[in-house]
Formats: sequence, C-alpha cells, structure tokens
Amino acid sequence: MVFLIISGENPDSAYQRKDFKIEDERRVIVMSHGKRHRRNLYQAIFPASLSRFIPGNQVTLIQNGEAYFPAIEAAFDRARHEIILETYIYENDATGQRIADALKRAALRGVSVTVLIDGYGSKDLPRSMLDRLRADGVKALIYRAKISPWTFRRVRLRRMHRKIVVVDREIAFVGGVNIIDDRETTSDMPPRYDYAVAVEGPLVDVIRLSAQRLWSIAAWSYFRKGTVRGGALPVSTSAGGNMSAAFLVRDNFRHRRDIETAYMRALEQAESEIILAHAYFLPGLNFRHALINAAGRGVRVVLLLQGRVEYRLQHYASRALYGTFLDAGIEIYEYRRSFLHAKVAVIDGHWATVGSSNIDPFSLLLSREANIAVDDKEFGMTLAQSLKQTMETDSLRILRDNWKQQPAYFRFMSWLSYGLLRLMMGISGYARENSRTKSE
Repeated sequence: MVFLIISGENPDSAYQRKDFKIEDERRVIVMSHGKRHRRNLYQAIFPASLSRFIPGNQVTLIQNGEAYFPAIEAAFDRARHEIILETYIYENDATGQRIADALKRAALRGVSVTVLIDGYGSKDLPRSMLDRLRADGVKALIYRAKISPWTFRRVRLRRMHRKIVVVDREIAFVGGVNIIDDRETTSDMPPRYDYAVAVEGPLVDVIRLSAQRLWSIAAWSYFRKGTVRGGALPVSTSAGGNMSAAFLVRDNFRHRRDIETAYMRALEQAESEIILAHAYFLPGLNFRHALINAAGRGVRVVLLLQGRVEYRLQHYASRALYGTFLDAGIEIYEYRRSFLHAKVAVIDGHWATVGSSNIDPFSLLLSREANIAVDDKEFGMTLAQSLKQTMETDSLRILRDNWKQQPAYFRFMSWLSYGLLRLMMGISGYARENSRTKSE
C-alpha cells in the first residue's frame, strides 16, 4: 500500500525513553546518567506537553536531492504494502517523472500508493500529471486547491509545507526537499543546498500515523472516503538504532507552537554553540532576543542564510535585521554557491533538527510543517561539520564594519521590505493571531 502526502499533525505516542523516567505527579524528567546540562536540555525541549522523544532509532543525514531522490526511489522499489508521500512542490520535470515511474512500479505490485500535493506550491502542476498518477493506481489529492491571488486571508496562507515519505512501517524520510529537479535547468548553477533525514525505528510509526491523519483530513474535504486504516501492516523488521529522536509538527490546532517552542527552549539552554541554517529567516522578537541573549552569555551564535535573491521581498526583509545581530556579536554567513533551501540547526554539538520549517511567520504561525529533532553527538557532529565546511568554502561572512558602510538606499530598501512584509502579515491576520497566542 503506497501513500503520497504533504503535511501532517503530531499524534500522541506511548513511547518513553529507556534511560529516564517520568514522575507521574510532577512530570519531571530524571536522567539516569549524563551531565546536568544534558538533563536540563532534555527537560526544556521535550516536556510531556510537546512531541514525544523516542529512543531506539537510526537517523541518517541526507544532503541535497542528488542523494535524496535515489534513496526514496530505492525505498519505493522495496515497498510491499504502503507508500505515503507528502510534498509542497511536485514538478512535472525529469525528477517528477522519475518519482512517478517508481510509484507506478509499486502500484503495479499491489502496493497502496497515496499522494497529497499542496495546491499553492504546485499550482503550476499540469492536470496531465495528476491524471497519469491516478491512471497508474496512485490515489492523488491536492491540499487546498482553490487559490485566489487577490486575498491575504489566513486560510489562503495556511499551506501544507511538509515533505514526508513513509514506506510500510520500515522507513520514513523528513526534510526540506521537494519533488523537483535539484538544480536550475537553465543555468550551470550547482544544486540547491538542502537536507533531509532517513528514519528507521519506532519513530516511523509516529510519522506514519501523522501522515494518515492528514490524508484523512484532505480526503474528507473532497467528500471522499479517505480514512487510511493501516493497523494491519506487519511490524517493522528494521533493527533501528540507539538514537533518541522526536517528530515535531506545526499545525493549526493542537501543535501550533511545537516547533518554535522547541527552538526557543533549546536556544535558552545553549551553553557553547548555536548554528542555524535557514533559507528564509525572519524571526519574531522573542526569537531574536533568545539569539542575542545567548550571544551575551558567551555562546557562539552562527547564522547561515540565503545569499542569492530568490524571493526579493523576503530576501531584503531579513537583511534589515543584520545590523542588530552583528552588534550582538552574532556571526552571519551568506551562502552564495547556489540557492540555500536548508532548514536545520545544531545546538551544543548534540541537539539537532532537520525539516521543512523556516524561521519566519509563514512557517511558524501559518503552514503545516514537520521536523525531526535528534539528540545524538555523532549525528550533531556530522551536521555541524557539513555546515561549517559550507560556510568555509561556499559562503561569504558578513562583517560588522563592512555592513555599517552599506549605502543608505540599501538600508532603506531593507527596512521598506521588512515593513511591507509586516504589513502583509497584519492584513492576513498573523499579527492578531500572534498576539492572541502569546496572551494564552
């Protein structure tokens, strides 16, 4: 059975980490080993009210589409029962055709295949691709298909931005990679810089249940019988691993702040180093203060941000904040080799997150998003080394003195873009929702 879905919600989980206990009355996590800081970081990021932290997983870092697409295609070819795929963008290009071929092969073997595609991110997807998928035996739906360019209503901006693949109960993929060619076909520019993870172990069931629930929501919006019943699938044969990981989501109901809260509490507990890499970076006031306060405590804070202009308004709006960050001692690097599409972080060398959520109001307060958080020194070191290598070889460091010498018209354009974006958020209702959520 194969499902292709694009967004989800975080289910409750009965799993508990083996090396700590949760006291029933005070809900205090008590680690049986490790340093006090490590215990505090766990308590801060994964309280009982947030997404559960599950042991026994193997989480493998995947960089760029050139590694991601062969990995999911191989998983599709191994599928015996079910494939679920969620994506914000599905292009009718060579990559989209390649993935469609793999899904067709699975469907012909009797695997159940379901595809959920965001209506805005894939607004240019031709009807012929959907018809082809359905003719091949794939159940394909569009999430919020009706798009009006003349409204800023919140409902229009509430997109399904998640990128998830689940195959049987064996493996899941979560990250920032869409189903689209990895590089610009009209230029010699290198591939987009992006990350995803492959997950094996008990966390796969949590991701799968979330994807099933989202598919059901989308199917009912079309008045179709779309509930996915997957309880009869065989138990996974994967050995898993020894990593503790959590599935963090953002939706518009129970988990509106899970991803942002995890970030905030990790920043507040950081002791040595914070590395954030985000394609679109427009943090709110509290997030900015958390970064500045960490730098004030002597924590090295490093931002890897978009160096090429992809969306002009967002690009210049984020630059309006550079002066404040540089004055606080925060290091800023701009990735220049190609387009940055990553949404990742490493804190204190062992807490890391990879997923679809940018640090901007559209991801943190409107869209459906999904991230994997991992607490593992080896995984954290691998991601940190990859980011540091990219900053050293393919990025430009923005120095405070040089930034202060920017022409007046450039600073004006940056602040004008920031103001326009804030105005758009206010019109869409973001500002009212943000204030209401804080008051709660």
